[in-house]
Amino acid sequence: MDNFFGRLEQRARDIDSLVCVGLDPHGAASAEAARDECLALIRATHTLAAAFKPNSAFFERFGASGWQALQDVIAAVPAGIPVVLDAKRGDIASTAQAYRQAVFETLGADAVTLSPYLGFDSLAPFLEDPAHGVFLLCKTSNPGSADLQDIPVCNAGMPGWEQGAGLLYQQVAVLARGWNSNGNLGLVVGATHPEALASVRRLAPDVWILAPGVGAQGGDLTSALQAGLRADALGLLVPVSRSIARSQDPAQAVEALRVEINRIRRAHLAERQDSQTGGERLAAPLAALADGLLQSGCVRFGDFTLKSGMHSPIYLDLRLLASHPGLLARVGAAYIPLLRELKFDRLAALPYAALPITTAIALQSGWPMLYPRKESKAYGTRAEIEGEYKPGEQVVVIDDLATTGGSKFEAIEKLTAAGLRVQDVVVLVDRQSGAAQALSEAGYRLHAVFSLTDLVAYWESQGSITAGQAQAVRQFLAAAG
Repeated sequence: MDNFFGRLEQRARDIDSLVCVGLDPHGAASAEAARDECLALIRATHTLAAAFKPNSAFFERFGASGWQALQDVIAAVPAGIPVVLDAKRGDIASTAQAYRQAVFETLGADAVTLSPYLGFDSLAPFLEDPAHGVFLLCKTSNPGSADLQDIPVCNAGMPGWEQGAGLLYQQVAVLARGWNSNGNLGLVVGATHPEALASVRRLAPDVWILAPGVGAQGGDLTSALQAGLRADALGLLVPVSRSIARSQDPAQAVEALRVEINRIRRAHLAERQDSQTGGERLAAPLAALADGLLQSGCVRFGDFTLKSGMHSPIYLDLRLLASHPGLLARVGAAYIPLLRELKFDRLAALPYAALPITTAIALQSGWPMLYPRKESKAYGTRAEIEGEYKPGEQVVVIDDLATTGGSKFEAIEKLTAAGLRVQDVVVLVDRQSGAAQALSEAGYRLHAVFSLTDLVAYWESQGSITAGQAQAVRQFLAAAG
């Protein structure tokens, strides 16, 4: 097989492993010690590793002897196991050609990590031969990644720009998809940012992702896999170094990680095959989101009076999302697949619960937002609508919940009075209390990430709520219907 990712995928299938063993001899006092430490790890783990990833910095610090040690380590990896050199190179013209020669010819690595900052011409020499692969830095695992990688770049004039790629790292994913003409370009997205993994997977559904950050950096394995796996439960390489190198039995540590990854992969496949049956099974990212809503206190059970005057055994208070930024980001991400199917110019947030939600959507997608004021502005511009817009533009209304639809009609009236067109309303949860029918009769379409029926069935199936609580909600919905 003459394509790098073809070889990597075959290796992953052959040994049923997505574990990439990192070769990072942090504490080695000499080049020889670094080499010996890595050779021992290779001998112990080569039957379980989908790939090896030496970090060039821990060899280069020793000068010429370190360079030789790195060559020895790469040469010691058994044939058929891909080697990814973690070097994060990035330069242009003859310098890029020299780096390519050093990585692929002199050292003998199969793939390398590169920086995209200098653009495609800095990557082209490394991508010429499909037998060699590139993992392009997209959203890195370190906390400071947001300094540059999260900068908004929603500029419709940019080459390759598309809706849903409003941050710099998202634009990198879109560009990489176009640059991958030889099928040998992957992306680096940190496991410490599951919302970014989910976003990149949507933007580049087929590419392989190298997801560092599990282990010492605190990345959650389950969240990373749920967000970053392809539909076939492949496409994500999990590099781990320190927790394996420092283990008393590295082979056992790799095997334990392989087993846990495969457990999550099997669940991912099962949920893909039967993602919504009866509401008891939700696709992995939505299942995690449903769990988060319950655990955060955004959902409570008891006896509550709703805005409509109805008495309900369940109360959803999504204003609390503002105090849970990680969960808020995941909620925003959950709207995007529905929104990508609709035609609109701007997002229209309904105050107040939908303001932070719509902001989260806008930051992840690049779609501009506005909102109708709840109270008339008695000073300044006396604006009824906050945000830029032109009469005749189409907006999609964003809210947290749909119950009877009353608040949606109030907002739509203000939006249409300003000359805006409305066709669709998108919410996180449809409480199934008449909103969909009322909106439909008025010529509008309601779209929901969750129905209350499916949420309750899922929580009951997981043991998160009692059968009595679930039954009370079902009786309420039957009476409301």
